[in-house]
Amino acid sequence: MTAIFDTHAHYDDKAFDEDREELLASLPGAGIARVVNVGASLASCRRSIALAEKYDFIYAAIGIHPSETLELEGHTEQTTESPGFRDDREPMEELRAMCSHEKCVALGEIGLDYYWDEPDREIQKKWFVGQLHLARECGLPVVIHSRDAARDTTDIMTAEKAGETGGVVHCFSYTKETARIFLDMGFYIGIGGVLTFQNARKLKEAAEYIPLDRIVLETDCPYLAPVPFRGKRNSSLYLPHVLETLARIKGMSEEEVGRAVWENGRRLYNL
Repeated sequence: MTAIFDTHAHYDDKAFDEDREELLASLPGAGIARVVNVGASLASCRRSIALAEKYDFIYAAIGIHPSETLELEGHTEQTTESPGFRDDREPMEELRAMCSHEKCVALGEIGLDYYWDEPDREIQKKWFVGQLHLARECGLPVVIHSRDAARDTTDIMTAEKAGETGGVVHCFSYTKETARIFLDMGFYIGIGGVLTFQNARKLKEAAEYIPLDRIVLETDCPYLAPVPFRGKRNSSLYLPHVLETLARIKGMSEEEVGRAVWENGRRLYNL
C-alpha cells in the first residue's frame, strides 16, 4: 500500500462533528499516513493546533483565508467558541504565536478570492502581503488560496519575493500558462478531487504539463470530493481516486506517482 499525504484538509470543519474521532482514527490503517489541517480563521487555526496535538500524523498550517480577513482588521471574530477559549492578543500576534508551535508546518491558507464581493479586494491584498511577511519572519512556507485572482496573486507574490519563502498553490484552478509562473517561483501545485471531474479539461491539461516533482495531493475536505463521490462530504479516504487519475494522466504506475507525491509533500512542509 502506497502511503498517502493529504497536504490540505479541514477536519476541524463542522461537517465532521458527528464522526470526527472515528474517521481520523481510521486514516492510518487506510494508508493515509500524514495530514496537514489548514486554518482559515482564528478559531479554525486554534482547532487545527488542537488536532495536531491530539494526533501524531496530523500537522497544522496557520493563517487567515482571504474571505476571513476582516478578522485582521479588528472586527469581531465570527466564532461560537466560548469566550474563555479566545486569545486576548491582537490577531497577528496570536498568529505569530501559533506559528511557533512545534507542529505548525506552514502559514496558510492565505491569498485572494475574487469570486465573492466581500471582503473588499484592497483589504484582501493588504493582509495577503502582511501574512507573506509573517511567513518570512517565521521561516515557514505558505499555502496560497487564489480564486478568480490570478493576475493580482502572481503580481503580489512576485513583488514580495514569495519564491524565497516557497510553498504551495492550493486547489489549483488556472491554466498551464499560469502554472508556469508559480513553478518558476519554485512553488508546488496542489491537486485534488476536481482532477477526476469529467469537465475538468483545463486542470487535466495543467496536471499533464506540471512536472511530477512539483505536484502534491490534497482533499480540501469536506469540499470537492472526487468522482464517484462528487457532491458528498470529502475525506482523505478518497485520495486514491485522485492518485489513480493523476497516474493515468502521467502514463505512470500508481506506485511510482504515489512515491513521488509523498516525497513532494514531505519536502514542501520540511517533514
